[in-house]
Amino acid sequence: MRDLTYPPIILTAKTAFRALGQTFQMTGTDNVPRSGGVLLAVNHISYVDFIYGGLAANPSGRLVRFMAKRELFDHALAGPLMRSLHHIEVDRADGIGSYQKALEYLAAGEAVGIFPEATISRAMVLKEFKTGAVRIAAAAQVPLVPVILWGTQRMITKDHPRDLSRGKTIAITVGTPQHPTGADPVGETAALKAAMTDLLDQTIKAYPADEQPPGSWWLPQSYGGSAPTLEEAAVLEATEKRRRAEARRAKRK
Repeated sequence: MRDLTYPPIILTAKTAFRALGQTFQMTGTDNVPRSGGVLLAVNHISYVDFIYGGLAANPSGRLVRFMAKRELFDHALAGPLMRSLHHIEVDRADGIGSYQKALEYLAAGEAVGIFPEATISRAMVLKEFKTGAVRIAAAAQVPLVPVILWGTQRMITKDHPRDLSRGKTIAITVGTPQHPTGADPVGETAALKAAMTDLLDQTIKAYPADEQPPGSWWLPQSYGGSAPTLEEAAVLEATEKRRRAEARRAKRK
């Protein structure tokens, strides 16, 4: 697969990271195999997780093709860029096409990234997982590598103004590869979520304490922060969906 855009994009991103004075805490990146198909399951807390999630595979020299919602590909500016990076368009109303494309990429030895939660977690803890990650890994017979991001939500996420101020720490924790068989997608998904929950706990506890003081909006309540609970976040998400539906109806009139 030819990559004319990806290398300069990575170079530009790393330059931006330095300009922002960001510090990286990267753990377990050697768990990403250096060759062959591999599926990375990444938690989702920020609009920039596509950028930082790919760094998990960077030490292994891999370029990650993320599965992303169709709306990004429909955007006048983001769409051409997403296609040039060979990311995979996901139509939530009909996921068969993206499923097949992911299998093709994995069979060709590519690294593919997927967000099992599908959407950003306002609670900053893991939401309910879809079974797509284990189903794809099992069908392609490739390792499924759990990845946790932390700190990206402080830059740009739902319900909060963007903050590109300098000096933030970005934590990336990569766990041990799993090997789903597909015999029990629900159970294997639960195992993936359990592993990522443990990784998230480790990552939050290892994050600089002075950057997440008690009461921080980006910190889960169970860790002394003020992020909404999963139940509160579900209400916010339902309200957001209703407003979007109303906006679409108004636009069609």
